[in-house]
Amino acid sequence: MSTDGILRVAINAPLSRLFDYRMPESGEAVPGSRVEVPFGRRTQTGVVLEGAEGSELPVSKLKSATKVLDMEPLFSAADLWLIRFVSDYYHHPIGEVAAATMPALLRQGKALDPVVQYLSATATGKNTELDALRKKAPKQAKLLEVVVDADSISFPELDQVLPDWRRARKGLVDKGLVETYEAIDNDGGNALANVEQESGPDLNPDQRTALKCIREQAGFAVNVVDGVTGSGKTEIYLHLIASELAEGRQVLVLVPEIGLTPQLVRRFQRRLGIEPVLLHSGLNDTERLQTWRAARNGTALLIVGTRSAVFVPLKNPGLIIVDEEHESAFKQEDGVTYHGRDMAVVRARIAACPIIVASATPSLETRVNVERARYKSIVLPERFGLAVLPAIETIDMRASDLRAGQFLSAPLISAITSTIAEGEQSLLFLNRRGYAPLTLCRTCGHRFACPSCSAWLTEHRFRKRLQCHHCGYEEPVPVNCPSCDNIDTLVACGPGVERIAEEVIGQLPDARVEIMTSDTMRSPEAALRLIGAVENNEIDLLIGTQMVAKGHHFPNLTLVGIIDADLGLAGGDLRAAERTYQVLQQVSGRAGRAERPGRVLIQTFQPEHPVMRALAAGDRDGFMALETDARRAGAWPPFGRLAAVIVSSRDRDVADGVAGALARCAPDERGVRVLGPAPAPLALLRGRHRRRLLLKAEHDTPIQGLMRRWLSQVKVPSSARVRVDIDPYSFL
Repeated sequence: MSTDGILRVAINAPLSRLFDYRMPESGEAVPGSRVEVPFGRRTQTGVVLEGAEGSELPVSKLKSATKVLDMEPLFSAADLWLIRFVSDYYHHPIGEVAAATMPALLRQGKALDPVVQYLSATATGKNTELDALRKKAPKQAKLLEVVVDADSISFPELDQVLPDWRRARKGLVDKGLVETYEAIDNDGGNALANVEQESGPDLNPDQRTALKCIREQAGFAVNVVDGVTGSGKTEIYLHLIASELAEGRQVLVLVPEIGLTPQLVRRFQRRLGIEPVLLHSGLNDTERLQTWRAARNGTALLIVGTRSAVFVPLKNPGLIIVDEEHESAFKQEDGVTYHGRDMAVVRARIAACPIIVASATPSLETRVNVERARYKSIVLPERFGLAVLPAIETIDMRASDLRAGQFLSAPLISAITSTIAEGEQSLLFLNRRGYAPLTLCRTCGHRFACPSCSAWLTEHRFRKRLQCHHCGYEEPVPVNCPSCDNIDTLVACGPGVERIAEEVIGQLPDARVEIMTSDTMRSPEAALRLIGAVENNEIDLLIGTQMVAKGHHFPNLTLVGIIDADLGLAGGDLRAAERTYQVLQQVSGRAGRAERPGRVLIQTFQPEHPVMRALAAGDRDGFMALETDARRAGAWPPFGRLAAVIVSSRDRDVADGVAGALARCAPDERGVRVLGPAPAPLALLRGRHRRRLLLKAEHDTPIQGLMRRWLSQVKVPSSARVRVDIDPYSFL
């Protein structure tokens, strides 16, 4: 690019445009590189999207970029194309999209290959008698021992193993026992796994057919692996990944939740002999940069991550896998909104490589894409090996004789008791964290609500806290009612998993019970410990939220009990029935995955509901046909298009004013309808009043352009925000 040219830069700001800058006096920026630029009163890190010969402004009025941060492009042409696509399709400012694809350290302007300080032992240090040093300076002796054992160790690694090492370092340096040096950090690639490798089982005929079908395809193709729970989808992944790694090509595996990664990673380690690199919210900034860089450089061949990993740059992509593709967790709802599964398909198309989207309960969108011949369906109709699908029964809770505060029916308690007596394991599912979703005073009726959200506080009795699950606000559980000051009048209303655990322990005091939720599995390490305890039969009964439904394989688990199957059916969500069916079918699939047959008991007040009837009859396709007909008749997705507009402000009147202005200039076109404005179901979130409008259009309507024209007609004050959610999944 000529030094006389104009740089068009994407800056992390809520503005839907690029900004023009002159080339800096020193260094030359090219598309894909980062530059430091003056922006208002601050200096910002931006990404050069393109060069231009001219600008709408006179060149003399343009500011110059102050610094080129990358001597070679950080992003490839394919990466830049994806950034533009996400910005255009999801109607989001391009600078914020570019920023979302980078690790935090790169957004801050840090180097891609940072210089890291290391500590190493001198010859004198290596020959020092540690026992003698330990008597005089035990902390120095400990640090020297760590450094000698490691040969050399980085400062960040020392921070993890010896948090108070820095003072001891000064003493060792003064004595000439250690020295500091600097080197470029090139960690982050796939290391060899420190586990004994295993050979896999022989594939069954359905798996061999599926593998052959996928391998015969050249270039881009979307393969829907539609396999019942326990059908061996992961075995197909392993064979395909091994082939790609042997050819030096990269594989990206996307999973919906961090809790799914430990068991999957362990299988990859044992079968492939390498450590997959991980990308998820539990990584610190340095770890995230290392993984991102290793993927970009091609030293990481196998990357496993949650939805944001869809943006990681790949030097030589060979295969993309989306596991549990139906999961709504793949939809990013905050910040830059996007669907990880759909963007993975776009990435595969750009890279001209195959993609697998897999599920035991494929989404309606995916099924319709198969019907339209956009995707290829590969069916695994039976469980792998000797395992069979579990028997599913419904328990009509209208006929149950439960006392107040009880939630487990007699048939379910009896089944748990006999399962434990047989030396087998049980799982209870309730998609509600904490002890109770509402706490109130039985004297005056006071309800504990979040001060910043229109939501009740959930009691977490084990921690003795009341918490908002939307903004994170917490307060201790009081002894007195804050309204009437009465003591011992606070009661918990409704069950959460903690309350179910309390009831189980009350009836089965000798049972070994554990809870699996996002509260107990905050890190991969915590997840691995809990999963290991289940696998080693150290737990009789596992109680969990939707995390227990996702891909776990527990061979000795033979009973699944669903506490409240009706919970997800309320709320008016167009996907409520589909989601409820999917999560209940998935959690049912945890039972009987080995030689021992499984059993599922579903507690419901609506046994005649199509979801419950389909589960009991094992009629997935019949249920999905009903859903398809209902969506098609109403022109709802995937047979129509939706775009949500969420207006928010700390001032209720401002939110109402902006929402009203948008409604008054709503598109008046054939096949397009705008609903609202109306207060959002979550009308107050983090102190901001929220109003929603919903645009509903025919399937072939180009809604991106329509949205741009519509929203450009309203001037939004700085005290308000307008967020667009294309193809919304949440209607809160």
